[in-house]
Amino acid sequence: MAGSERDQASGKPHVVIVGGGIAGLAAAFYLRNEPVRVTLLEGSSRIGGKLSVSEVAGVTVDEGAESLYANRRKTTGLIKEAGLGDRIMSAGVTASAIWTRDEIRQQPDRQFMGVPCDMDGLAKSGVLSAAGLERARQDLALPSFDRDGDVSVAAYVGGRLGQEVVDRLVDPFLAGVFSGRAEDLSFEATLTPLAKASRGHVSLADAAGSLTPQLAEGEKPPPVSVATLEGGFGSLPPTLVREVLAAAPDASVRTGAPVRELARSAGGWRLTVGPVTDPEHIDADAVIVAVPAGPASSLLAGVPGTASAVSALAEVPYSSVAMVTLAYPRAAFPGGLSGRGYAAYRVPAVEGKAVKEVTFTTVKWPHLAGEVEIVRCSLGRFGEEQLLLRDDADLVALAAAELAEATGVTGVPVASRVSRWDDALPQYTVGHLDRVQRIREAVAAQPGLAVCGALYDGVGVGVCMTTARKAADQVLSWLKKDTVARSVAVGV
Repeated sequence: MAGSERDQASGKPHVVIVGGGIAGLAAAFYLRNEPVRVTLLEGSSRIGGKLSVSEVAGVTVDEGAESLYANRRKTTGLIKEAGLGDRIMSAGVTASAIWTRDEIRQQPDRQFMGVPCDMDGLAKSGVLSAAGLERARQDLALPSFDRDGDVSVAAYVGGRLGQEVVDRLVDPFLAGVFSGRAEDLSFEATLTPLAKASRGHVSLADAAGSLTPQLAEGEKPPPVSVATLEGGFGSLPPTLVREVLAAAPDASVRTGAPVRELARSAGGWRLTVGPVTDPEHIDADAVIVAVPAGPASSLLAGVPGTASAVSALAEVPYSSVAMVTLAYPRAAFPGGLSGRGYAAYRVPAVEGKAVKEVTFTTVKWPHLAGEVEIVRCSLGRFGEEQLLLRDDADLVALAAAELAEATGVTGVPVASRVSRWDDALPQYTVGHLDRVQRIREAVAAQPGLAVCGALYDGVGVGVCMTTARKAADQVLSWLKKDTVARSVAVGV
């Protein structure tokens, strides 16, 4: 397709979204009722990004992201707007444990993002050794630490609470969220609420305590409000596509349409799509770039004035992940799974295991409970690319063996599935917030251009949706200004 940026039949501005993951789809959804024509271009053969669902032993189970925080109205609002409000399913159990020092141990009752608030509760958990516990207690007496700019999680948390807290509590949390490592990741960008709170407290434990509810003697913390969708979170992308096309018949959602070049044109933007031998040119008034850092950097490289964004994007590394899903007869787990008090356990990297996190899916999501127990095992921390080169059978055997070691499950799984997510998660390394600022400033200076996705404000599905809303609002604001300017020009 080529031609003027304004649709000649309708007169609507044309907005092109590059990337069909949840951020790009959400942006299209937010624009569906606006006076614009939307085209979404996805380079791969499917939409949805890291959201996908399929069956294991007859049970519909997500292959990638499976949930969001249910108490965030901005994100659950999109789901309800899409007509899926009655399919929101709350988690039955959200507590997680730590497999460390040869035992699955409950996390301290009061902790925030792995950082303990109560030293007595930390001691009771048994997660740390006696020496590690004594070192953690020193946080309460140590003087204030000045942070000269951004620092790594390991540097700051370890300096306050000691390396064992980093290794056995905080690093497993970061591995679960980012597939990253505490020595690389930014304290300001990954533990943001805690970083802010720490500026008002000398003790890091006290700062964490200010972000968690006070508990009476013997009282358990309230469960985290987490939800998924009946039919799997992977059912959200096709629903969004249907809603976009139903609300805007002139909209287009295309797969197998890789965007190779982005350039300014006389009236807006021109995108080059498809193979070099048979390129297609698409003109647009505005563009939303909703792809990972590497592809985004390549696209912006052709746009004058974005050199700072291009260099910042090139500095963002990614981690790959494999999700091994196993199905077992319910009787295979000694004593069953439901009474253990937790729906997942994390494994510190210092334990030397391949699996970094295990989720008991049929415990976490009671609506999936049936004749089999479904377990999801996540493998792949940053720097473990060689591990993920093993074939599916090897990964299944490895995950099953480590699961048996931790839980005592007997026999072999009756079904399995391996889902591989290459370059799945951006690493918010030290200096990440500065990089994001450089990207956004350079992009904001380009008329009708916006970005969104997991590398900006957080990797969770809900946060990706929020960045999509910001991007949609940004291009709409620019288009309104542009329309006024064109009207004035015509009037003159």
